[in-house]
Amino acid sequence: MQLRQEIPDTFWSLFRSVNREIYIEALLCINEEYQYSNYFLTREVCIQALSDMNARKRFDLKAEENETEYDMLETPSSRILSWLLKTGWLKRIEDYHTLVTNIVIPDYSAVFIDAFERLDSDELEETDIYIQNVYATLFSFRNDPRGNLGMLRTALVNTRRLNKALQDMLHNMDKFFARLLEQETYGELLKEHLNGYVEAVVRRKYHILKTSDNFYIYKMDIKKCLREMREDEGWIENVQKTARMMGDMSDDIYELLDLIERGFDDIEHRISNMDKEHTKYVRATVTRLNYLLSGQSDTKGLVVQLLNRIAASEDPDGMLCKTAEKLNLSLVEMLSEKPLYKRRRSRKDFMGRVAEDEETKELNKEDVLRLNRIQVRYSKEQIEEFIESHMKDEIMDAAAIDIADEEEFEKLILAYDYSTRKSSRYMLLEEEPEQIENNGYRYPALKFVRRRA
Repeated sequence: MQLRQEIPDTFWSLFRSVNREIYIEALLCINEEYQYSNYFLTREVCIQALSDMNARKRFDLKAEENETEYDMLETPSSRILSWLLKTGWLKRIEDYHTLVTNIVIPDYSAVFIDAFERLDSDELEETDIYIQNVYATLFSFRNDPRGNLGMLRTALVNTRRLNKALQDMLHNMDKFFARLLEQETYGELLKEHLNGYVEAVVRRKYHILKTSDNFYIYKMDIKKCLREMREDEGWIENVQKTARMMGDMSDDIYELLDLIERGFDDIEHRISNMDKEHTKYVRATVTRLNYLLSGQSDTKGLVVQLLNRIAASEDPDGMLCKTAEKLNLSLVEMLSEKPLYKRRRSRKDFMGRVAEDEETKELNKEDVLRLNRIQVRYSKEQIEEFIESHMKDEIMDAAAIDIADEEEFEKLILAYDYSTRKSSRYMLLEEEPEQIENNGYRYPALKFVRRRA
């Protein structure tokens, strides 16, 4: 049965109570003592722990709607414990063997208390989730014959938790940008950057994924392992057979592998977005630092301060007149081609800017032939000049030519093509030429001679 179905209706009254902060503190205090005492507490120990908590913090416990006058006569510690037991946050178990009443924390209540501890802690990000954990789990599942689908589900859960931690970091970046504008001095801004952003983001999961637990190092190994598992049909049949023998038929192994691989693609996408946000934050921090450094002496900074004070005053027109009497606001130093505020341009109609389609003129036969004609780079005269320049004893021997660049090689090929035409002034000697390799070019040792009239 699901834990959600075990929760009593009175359990939710904690969040409506006027004393909810006190009850949450009491639950955290009892949970700490609960773990120290090996998960069994007597009523007397709970009362003592709550009394010590009340002595430290001096809570002002207000009356609940369902409390009677008799309940109000009890001590604050007894009232808190009774209310938590009555609403189902704590559970009473009688030990008839030792005649002791034990106070325990139900499973559903432990889930919420764990959430309260995380909310009360500064460590909001799950820095204990590492890529190595996922890699080690998949590697063990792949190579250990005793592995079961539970290991694969653990890898999927860790992948999703890591995705969630990165997404929470992205969603909370706006609070760091807001804090930049709240700092009024250089020292406060630098302290906020080092003790706030660097501690909360850079040195936690984002920093780990970039250094010792580098995501991109393990990503390829993990994808390789997933691919090997997916392609090994015999191994998958053995795993499924083992799962059926153990009665585990809730998940398909192929689906689990696909979900893990998709999760790693999502992690890569979120890290890329986090890189962009990190760059934007660093740039905004440097800009803000420069502004605070120059705000007291730079002309533009002083003008901005003056305009802010005028805007915040009850009589901005009168203050502006007094400012104009004292300052010459038309000085060239105060005027700039770049305004302090740029009006956003209105969005133009896309369809209105689309040019009309030009009508294509129908081509005749001559135009089609002209477009399809091969455009040669060298004229007939240039090819003949190339052959004549390399003629020795009325023979041009390609083996004796040093082909040094692409231009000469192309002219040699065109010379061969030209010699095969009837209208050509040159011809090839009928023989089997050998192949030559020269300066990275390979061509036959052709020999050209003039045609007889």
